[in-house]
Amino acid sequence: MLSASLAVLAGVFAVVSGVNDGGALLGAGLRVPGVRPLVALFVLVAAVAAVPMVTSRVAATFTTRLASLPGAAGQVAMTVAVVCALVVVLALSSRGWPTSLTLAIVGGLTGAAVGLGLPVSAGAVGLVLVAGVAAPFVGATVAVLASRVVSGLGRAQSLPRLHWGGFAVQCLAYAANDGQKMLAVFLVGLGVGGAPPLVCLLVAALFAVGAVYGLPRAGRTLSRQLLPARPLHAVAAGLGSGLSVIGCAAAGAPVSMTQAIAGGFVGAGVADSVRRVRWAATSKIVLAWTLTLPVSGLLGLTAGLMIKGVAG
Repeated sequence: MLSASLAVLAGVFAVVSGVNDGGALLGAGLRVPGVRPLVALFVLVAAVAAVPMVTSRVAATFTTRLASLPGAAGQVAMTVAVVCALVVVLALSSRGWPTSLTLAIVGGLTGAAVGLGLPVSAGAVGLVLVAGVAAPFVGATVAVLASRVVSGLGRAQSLPRLHWGGFAVQCLAYAANDGQKMLAVFLVGLGVGGAPPLVCLLVAALFAVGAVYGLPRAGRTLSRQLLPARPLHAVAAGLGSGLSVIGCAAAGAPVSMTQAIAGGFVGAGVADSVRRVRWAATSKIVLAWTLTLPVSGLLGLTAGLMIKGVAG
C-alpha cells in the first residue's frame, strides 16, 4: 500500500516538476528567433529520458548519500519529503515567489530522515548546501563572459545557433542533475536501484505532461521578472546555467536549474548594465530560495517526529 501511494505521489511530483522546471527552461528561449517551443520541448524531454540511463549519480545522492533510506522507513521518509516539498513550493508560488523543487525536496528529505531516526550524512548535506549557494554565482559569472563573447561576434544571425548550443547544454545539465530528483522518488517508491529504462521513460512522459501544461505561461518566467530580456540575454543565461549545473552534476551534488538560470539572467543583465537588472524582483526570488530549504526541512522534521511517535 505504501509503495503504491508513493508511486502515485512520485507521478504527481514529476508532473509538477514539468510545470515548474520545464517552464523555466523553455521560457528562457522563447524570445530567440527561430526557436520552436515544441521542438525545444521534445529535446528537453528526450534528455530527461536518456541521460539518467547513462549516469544516475545525482539520483543516488538523493537515495543513499543524503540519508540511508532502507525499506519501508525509507519510503515513509520520501513520502514525507515529497509532500513537504510540494506544499512549500506551491505556497510560495501562489504568492508570486518562484522557488526550487530541488531545494524543497532536499530539505524535506533531510528533515524527515532526522525525525524518523534514519542516518543522515552531514557531509553530503553540506555539499548540497555549498553547491546550491555557488550555482547562481557561477551561472552569473559564466553568463557575463558568454554575453561578452556573443556580443563580440556582432551577428544576429548566429543567435539561434548559439541558443541551440546553450539550450542543449541546459537540457543535458538538467537531466544529469536537477531532473534526477524525479527518478529518485520513483526508485524509492518502487524499491529498485539504478535507472531502469522503463522508469526513466515514465518519468520523462510525466514530466512532458507538466511541461506542456506550463508552456503557455513559460514567457512569464524568470527572464521577465529579473530584467527586460533580449535574445542575447537568453543565449548567455543558457550557457551560464548549463555549464554551472553540469559541474555540480559531476560532483554528484543536486542543484536547482532554476537557481542557475536566474543567476545566468542576472549575469547577462549586469554585462550590459547593473541598472538593467530588476533588483527588487531578484531579492524576492533570493528570499524564496532562502526560505525553501529550512521551511521544508522543518516541516519534514515535524512530520517525521510525529510519525515516529505514533509508530512507537
